[in-house]
Amino acid sequence: MHRAEEDNTPPTPDQSPELTPIDPALLRGLTERRHTRRSFLRGAGAGGGALAMGALLSACGIQGTEAAKGGPAFDWTAWWSRQKKHGVLNFANWPLYIDTDHGKHPSLEQFTAKTGIKVNYYEVIQDNAPFYAQISPTLRAGQSIGYDIIVMTNNDWTTIELFRINNWATPLEHGLIPNFFINATPLARNQSVDPGNEFTIPWQSGFTGIAYDPTKIGREIKSVHDLWDPAFKGHVGMMSDNTELGSLGLLALGIDPATSTEADWKKAATLLQKQRDQGLVRQYYDQSYIKALESGDVWITQAWSGDIFQANNSGYPHLKFIVPDEGMMVWTDVMMVPRHAQNPVDALMWMNFYYQPKIGAMVADWVNYVTPVGNTQAILKKSDPTVGNSPLVFPTKAMAAQAKQYYAYQNYDEFNTWNNIFNPIIQS
Repeated sequence: MHRAEEDNTPPTPDQSPELTPIDPALLRGLTERRHTRRSFLRGAGAGGGALAMGALLSACGIQGTEAAKGGPAFDWTAWWSRQKKHGVLNFANWPLYIDTDHGKHPSLEQFTAKTGIKVNYYEVIQDNAPFYAQISPTLRAGQSIGYDIIVMTNNDWTTIELFRINNWATPLEHGLIPNFFINATPLARNQSVDPGNEFTIPWQSGFTGIAYDPTKIGREIKSVHDLWDPAFKGHVGMMSDNTELGSLGLLALGIDPATSTEADWKKAATLLQKQRDQGLVRQYYDQSYIKALESGDVWITQAWSGDIFQANNSGYPHLKFIVPDEGMMVWTDVMMVPRHAQNPVDALMWMNFYYQPKIGAMVADWVNYVTPVGNTQAILKKSDPTVGNSPLVFPTKAMAAQAKQYYAYQNYDEFNTWNNIFNPIIQS
């Protein structure tokens, strides 16, 4: 790794901008099963955070804003002007989450050929919270964690929001990532967890809806309330992730999870407990629900769209995934430059390179997630029609309109309250 010769020291917490509340707006669409990426996301936390920097970035740089605790604003534009390309990028990601061919990653190799930047790629993130716990002592000590880009899930309060609260995320220099503003899909921009894409830009996306077996059900499924149908007693699958479980309970009550209250959570828990007490739920599943659906043990279940995409192309074409009338839950994995990164310019050069349609298509074709890079569908319709024509990889506008954001915890007490309300349903 190369260390910058110039001043590479980020501001102390007292120099960070003031945080202000924001409103939610987001889309993601998961479409991966063969590599079990979604199986890593089983933690109790969710929400992505409800605080954001008070001032947004300018098109070509980050302007200083009023500092928290009354301290002076930090001039990030000046800081970025002192940074230089070093020819090295240390990239931390989840396992099996980039295009791969015989152990190599073609998109990264093309990046190296184009820029001369050597990429050290590490598949070290197994779950958001443990990874955060691993790196936070180093960040707290004001030291580099050894990675210039990390990929984290933006609906997990224990990660993205804590990075900002602790001033451990480096604001992005927008002048170095013009391809993002040219090619990013509308729903990849200005997400609720990070308005103005101040600290992050999306890597891949996913959503949660309902899947069912028409040969077992015998009718069309349209609503989350179908998960409470007595006709399916003992054959309903619900998720063991309490973020997903609680959010669906809120949708069943006609409540938007993003704007829900503690009183709403308790009402949702009562409804979900009733579902369990009536014997409707066969099991609270992790990703293993898909096997239960394929075997016929489960007829209808909460589901990640990518699992059904893969099942449809792996011997189970009859299984259906639907976006319920009440909406679907959405999330995004985002790229972030952690504070004290030694090669921040090289990191942004990769982000800019990735947001080219041909590169975004390469990654999407292999991982089968919804790509945030626009103009990729036409490419994949020609090179891989199965992926290019799938609404589970390229959601329709109607599907996008049904996207719902997870609740964004205001503090750790709310996070614990959510857990204490919904965990007993799963564990009882």
